[in-house]
Amino acid sequence: MSGTLTIAYIAAGVLFIRSLAGLSKQETARRGNLYGMVGMATAIAVALWSWAGDSLTGRELGLGLLAGAVLVGGAVGAVLARRVEMTGMPELVAVLHSFVGLAAVLVGISSYLEPRTGAFETVAARYVHLSEVWVGIAVGAITFTGSLVAWGKLKGTLSGKPLLLPGRHLLNVAMALAIAGFGWPFLTEGGTAGLPWLLAMTAVACVLGMHLVFAIGGADMPVVVSLLNSYSGWAAAAAGFMLANDLLIVTGALVGSSGTILSIIMCRAMNRSILNVVFGGFGTADAKPSDAGAAAAGEVRELKADETAEALLRAREVVVVPGYGLAVARAQASVNELTRLLREKGVNVRFAIHPVAGRLPGHMNVLLAEAGVPYDLVLEMEHINPDFPKTDVVLVIGANDIVNPGALTDPASPIAGMPVLEVWKSKLVVVLKRGMAAGYAGVENPLFTLDNTRMLFGDAKKSIDALVAACRGER
Repeated sequence: MSGTLTIAYIAAGVLFIRSLAGLSKQETARRGNLYGMVGMATAIAVALWSWAGDSLTGRELGLGLLAGAVLVGGAVGAVLARRVEMTGMPELVAVLHSFVGLAAVLVGISSYLEPRTGAFETVAARYVHLSEVWVGIAVGAITFTGSLVAWGKLKGTLSGKPLLLPGRHLLNVAMALAIAGFGWPFLTEGGTAGLPWLLAMTAVACVLGMHLVFAIGGADMPVVVSLLNSYSGWAAAAAGFMLANDLLIVTGALVGSSGTILSIIMCRAMNRSILNVVFGGFGTADAKPSDAGAAAAGEVRELKADETAEALLRAREVVVVPGYGLAVARAQASVNELTRLLREKGVNVRFAIHPVAGRLPGHMNVLLAEAGVPYDLVLEMEHINPDFPKTDVVLVIGANDIVNPGALTDPASPIAGMPVLEVWKSKLVVVLKRGMAAGYAGVENPLFTLDNTRMLFGDAKKSIDALVAACRGER
């Protein structure tokens, strides 16, 4: 049975690796998802079989409860996946990360309380196991509460502004030292007498997780979601060590490392370090007063839907920049219809995607794919930026910070140095917004008052539908 189990775990691990490889490209993302689903189904089936394979004596009730939990959990997951709107996807991802963290905490505590008479051949083996329990619970607790705070911020229940307590860095250091310090009496206690120290550490780690994410500004949420994804992977890997489950170790390591790499990529896209994100957030550092607000206080020129449609029909090159406002308005299908219509009339329409657009990594890519926008029309920032000088019209739909020229021209701006989509280099920029409110980073945008910028106010979906009708000659 052990040989079959090993082969099955290897097969599931390979499927998870293929899943990550498939998810790296839009064209293969569906196949990657399929690989992941088959791999997880294989892992669950093998785990159930290995747990009950030797003998069912005394395990019938436990096996029934386990099977019931799998069925109920699968049903809940299926319902959530079908019902969630794209606007709710970021908070769903965040709350799912919290489940992984909580699972690591519960597995760690149960692993510590499990009778292990004669299980450890040496004292060193016992210390190693207890260290695995300690690290797994610490990482899981930080992931659990941090993900819940991220969920609240993304959902709007909690403010997106960073909570900056006096001496917050010293507070973080004190909690980290407490987590490490509680470990010594925990390791030296015999049996399960170290449980109070374990629970105390868990409480401190939970507070640390909340404080870390509370102190992060809302504009950094895409990176935070990616970081929490990484944390959840490391928590799962730690649980794998506690349970001596090779597949869980491999899977957790894959998720943790990929989440870390993605976080680094996104931080580079914002010209910032992970430490700056974790311990700061946009606008949290001491900075000189910026003159971006003054620049944004100039004259704003408005354009009507029919005038915008005329400019689009005259154009040869059009670039659409989607932002979170597009998701809120649920306008992706209308944008796809406008794209199809313009391309039928000979206009080359493409999409420009900033790495941190939206509220989670790849948010805009998923949004456009859901609407049926062809993958080859969607370009990343570094590929589309050189083309803006020869672009006739740029439609900025619900985006703000990622098209802010102040990031490149204002050294005192909170987003100074952040690479942005240089839309202002085009002949005409039309910004679709409900009003003149600042973006998620709370930074004013001087783009809105430039000579080649026009504002098309209103709900994004209604505005795009009006453009479609005007391009068809219905208005």
